[in-house]
Amino acid sequence: MSKKAWEYERNWIENAIPPTVEQNCEQDWLSYLQAGKACDEKLFKDWFSVVPGSKAPCHLVVAAIQSMYNRGYDVTEAEKYIESGLQAEKQKDGAAIQQITAKIYHLLNTAKKDVYSSYWNYKQYSVWEDIEKDVIFEPQTEIDVFSEEFADKIKYGWLGQLIGGALGTQLEGYTSENIKKKFGDVKGYLREPETYNDDITYEIAFLESFCQKGYDIKSEDIAEQWLALISDGYSAEEIALNNLRRGIFPPESGVLGNYFYDWIGAQMRTAIHGMVAPGNAKLAAKLAVYDSVISHSNNGMIGGMFNAMLVSLSFVEKNAKTLLEKTIALLPQKSEYASITIFVLEQCKKCHTWQEAWKICENHLKQYHWIHAYPNVAAEIVALWYGNDDFDETCYIICMLGQDVDCTAAPILNALAILIDFSAVNQQKYVQPLGENIHTMMRKMQKFTISELCSKTVNAVRNAYQKRGV
Repeated sequence: MSKKAWEYERNWIENAIPPTVEQNCEQDWLSYLQAGKACDEKLFKDWFSVVPGSKAPCHLVVAAIQSMYNRGYDVTEAEKYIESGLQAEKQKDGAAIQQITAKIYHLLNTAKKDVYSSYWNYKQYSVWEDIEKDVIFEPQTEIDVFSEEFADKIKYGWLGQLIGGALGTQLEGYTSENIKKKFGDVKGYLREPETYNDDITYEIAFLESFCQKGYDIKSEDIAEQWLALISDGYSAEEIALNNLRRGIFPPESGVLGNYFYDWIGAQMRTAIHGMVAPGNAKLAAKLAVYDSVISHSNNGMIGGMFNAMLVSLSFVEKNAKTLLEKTIALLPQKSEYASITIFVLEQCKKCHTWQEAWKICENHLKQYHWIHAYPNVAAEIVALWYGNDDFDETCYIICMLGQDVDCTAAPILNALAILIDFSAVNQQKYVQPLGENIHTMMRKMQKFTISELCSKTVNAVRNAYQKRGV
């Protein structure tokens, strides 16, 4: 029988002996002041920071207001504090930044629905059961996961994803126009490619859990790996991690105090769910939703489902256009997310060039932050559609579209690398510069090889198939 909490505490106090009295304990008290300054610095960064890989500007508190507006809330009162908050950040006024930020978040937490917002014209989704009721999935296509062909496709998928991440990290956070002005046509890596990004971090956490649980995996299993492996996050993921640390588990962890749950964070990390559920869009979607609800909900959750199905179906489809059409058709059609994808697909079908289609889409989605799911799924669709199954051309287009480029390039190039004959891809241009090592920001597994990642993925799928007979 385990000890009671009071027994631990009583034992500690009974064995605590007072130390020699010190004359000056000021340094101990000053630790409170140091912690306060660290808190101020965190808020300063929430008001203004730059993306590590591309140096694009981010204003997270302002983005929270924008995001709540996108989610159909009246944020007029919160917007009144933006200028004073920006000024406090510039002046590094800790007292003011604390007061202003708290006031803004209070106003967002108590904001009333904007009855005129189109957001409320669509159905709201929060868990897998909501999705399953509204989508008719086709039967899975059998894939021989014990074949060399499957192992090769997993390798190609990971390589495509790493290429996309490295290409995009250099460019994320900028518009198509400004990328063109600065770099001209981006036809490859702008610098030596790197694997550091937060996208793959969460996929590795999922894979670790999947190795243990297989297809019986639950959201809580994945969340436990987040806690074990991921030290910090950004926007929706940061809030979710803080919720998890306070014992708030999914799906509540993705909703409570989370202004960013319609952003790209789930959409960026679900290619892995398609790889472990090849040819089975329903299973890929289910796994992705279980993962997504840790930090996202509604349209952000559906975004995770989109890329999972895209990759899953890439094992069985023959071209990217059909792949896109089938994936979009499997989204819950009553969602706002589905309406955005349908709009973008319509532009692709009627416009002669990607530039023409993108101009329409970019203007249509201008009220959304560049880390929001909508402009980024639009970029994915445009790049895949006009890329015409050509890896080089798809890389070029996705780079030129801007937005959260590493989070868009990685999943679509994963899917495309599986879909096409990857041996036709310019290995010297794209693959060889990657090298063999993957570096991460995780607590563990900070360095491992691409070969190890591929083998781990293949073995995890094969083991899961044998256990469940999928």
